Amino acid sequence: MTSKATVEDFLAQRTLAVVGASRDEKKFGNKVYKDLMRKGYQTYPINPKAEEIEGQPCYPDLGALPEAVDGVVFVVPPAQTEQVVRQAAELGIPRVWMQQGSESEDAIRFCKENG
Repeated sequence: MTSKATVEDFLAQRTLAVVGASRDEKKFGNKVYKDLMRKGYQTYPINPKAEEIEGQPCYPDLGALPEAVDGVVFVVPPAQTEQVVRQAAELGIPRVWMQQGSESEDAIRFCKENG
């Protein structure tokens, strides 16, 4: 169960990556990305199949980002989330947010075991 304090802590961060950001305006990954930008977050789209999303450079993975981020929002299938949470941990990214449908027991367990 996610506590209110945990949610507030995540939302207090100002620099986030969105794994699964999409060029397709109908996709949830595009909506999440645009909503975070509108709310004033410094937001980096992550999608290995796109060079640009919403006029901003897109990055193939977390390791390609031009600066450190405070958190990662996942809008991808669970198997991808499981891989990318490991990369986030290796890069020292302290916070992750798994949108409904992107979470898996393995990814959640890994996050709990790695703080």
